[in-house]
Amino acid sequence: MAVDLRRTRSLVATAAAVLAAAAMSACGSADADQAAAPVPSSAATPSRAAAPSSAATPTSAVPPIKGKLRGYGTVRQLSEAADLVVRGEVEAAGFRVDEVLRAATGSTVRAGARITLASLPSGVPDAAHMSTLEAGQVVVLYLAKDPTAPTFRTLSGDFGVFDVSGAGAEAVAVTRSQAMAVSGLLTEDPAASGHGFRTTLGQLRTVAAQVR
Repeated sequence: MAVDLRRTRSLVATAAAVLAAAAMSACGSADADQAAAPVPSSAATPSRAAAPSSAATPTSAVPPIKGKLRGYGTVRQLSEAADLVVRGEVEAAGFRVDEVLRAATGSTVRAGARITLASLPSGVPDAAHMSTLEAGQVVVLYLAKDPTAPTFRTLSGDFGVFDVSGAGAEAVAVTRSQAMAVSGLLTEDPAASGHGFRTTLGQLRTVAAQVR
């Protein structure tokens, strides 16, 4: 039987075209699948551990600042806290005790004695605001004894200093400072806080005598 060559060529060409189209379709599908695959985000990508911040870096301990001085609200509080309450005169080389209003058990200080006064320890923030005791001043002092030396310090600086003028029980006693001062004898007076406190030597004696 005779074969039509032209028809055969046409069929071969058609088949080739179909195969080529199928191949291109397969390639396109693979590209599309690859494009559709999710790309890992930076959040999901494992990363190197973050370097510790400077805030987390251990540092040497900072020396603690010495605390502010204790405040006192009443003369009774001063009397209870003091190791020694005395009236006398500041001298160039110390303090002359003319009267002992109160002394802690075991104290050997008597009227006529001379004691050494020490300044506040260095580093106390309030020390810069304290007054200075000068020779010739007549005062009542509320004192704390130094446990390691034969010296005394006024309680919380100016809190423990009353300037005295006059004589006898009615002599006027006024706090050295207005801000660093008590506001009452036995109870605090909020209205008087920050304005200093004025009383008499007799009243200071009475309160000191009430403290055991």
